[in-house]
Amino acid sequence: MTSRVSRGVYLTIVAGAVIMSVSMGIRQSYGLILGPASMEWGLSLSMFALAIALHNLVWGLAQPVAGAIADRYGAAPVVITGAIAYALGLALTATMPGLWPAMVGTGVLVGIGLSCTSYGTVLAAVGRAAPPERRTAMMGTASAIGSIGGAVVVPATQFMIEASGVGAALLGLALAMVISAPLAFVFLGTDRQALRAPVALKREVSFGEALKEAVSHRGYILLTLGFFTCGFQLAFFAVHFPSYLVTCHLPVALGAAALAVFGGCNALGSWLCGLLGTWYRPQIVLAWIYIARGLAIVALVFLPKTEFVALAFAGVLGLLGLGTVPLTSGLIARIFGTGNLGMLFGLCFLNHQIGAFLGAWSGGWLFERTGSFDPIWLATAAAGGVAALLHFPIRDEPVVRPALA
Repeated sequence: MTSRVSRGVYLTIVAGAVIMSVSMGIRQSYGLILGPASMEWGLSLSMFALAIALHNLVWGLAQPVAGAIADRYGAAPVVITGAIAYALGLALTATMPGLWPAMVGTGVLVGIGLSCTSYGTVLAAVGRAAPPERRTAMMGTASAIGSIGGAVVVPATQFMIEASGVGAALLGLALAMVISAPLAFVFLGTDRQALRAPVALKREVSFGEALKEAVSHRGYILLTLGFFTCGFQLAFFAVHFPSYLVTCHLPVALGAAALAVFGGCNALGSWLCGLLGTWYRPQIVLAWIYIARGLAIVALVFLPKTEFVALAFAGVLGLLGLGTVPLTSGLIARIFGTGNLGMLFGLCFLNHQIGAFLGAWSGGWLFERTGSFDPIWLATAAAGGVAALLHFPIRDEPVVRPALA
């Protein structure tokens, strides 16, 4: 028998999906912003890429904190605060062009904003509200709808850059983030129910106990190590794929089209991965995702560089992209429960963002020194094989805790 799902849960999914659409759509647009920002503001490609890489690292460092606060006090105040920080970071970068404003705005404030308005906070709120037997599927649905933002925000960003320049485009994105923030008030109802619900037959687990439990769990360690590869692969793609296509003598507009295809296919892939995580063991699905990603990357490197190949690769990577998030968070919830889901996913996500930092920064650094992106592509393919080997041995049985007296 499946549990009845309340109207509040569905509203939580929709509100969270819209917020993530805007937040993640803006992030996916940085591949289009990188080149024009470097030319208009006189920054080197590697310097602005470093600012983008920094927001990935700050995002990872801030995610456990944002998740822990949301676990205790609800997602609504965390999301609203993060949306304001996100908008301020975009506005600072747009109105004060230069290295240090880019580092503070794009690097620090956008990173904090992402930690509060993306998966670690929003999907944790959905996971707490959803029935256990449908949790992974509902998190996948929220992630899928949230991925649509890439297909909408990316073309809109390209249009604004061409029409008014990169500064005006960043201000437009900041406005979109502010407009989406009030949707977080929808979380108040389901947060209140989840945070007040008793933990039947089990004692409450404090932050310290939850952390000790996680770091001593072999499966959690393997999951965290494997998540590094996901961040490295996707950040490198999102930041450098448009520039890579230009080096292959393909049209500049193809970069925006590829990122839009990636975002659209993310929606379908996230939804399918959520279902697969309900039908099969999530860690096995994750392992095969990493294997398939590696094969797709190898194919890209050795196939002729045509518009069809570029769009097909973006579509395949989209299908295999952000579906890792509901699978990973669902697996953590299956093992440890949802009481500290935001914090535990945040700690796992930190390693993802260390990978994202290296993927975003090293691509620009290595290209300026070698004139080729191929070595990084092949490294990401090899990393996919390593990640798959880390996921196969993970055991997903729930941890056993002492019962209440």
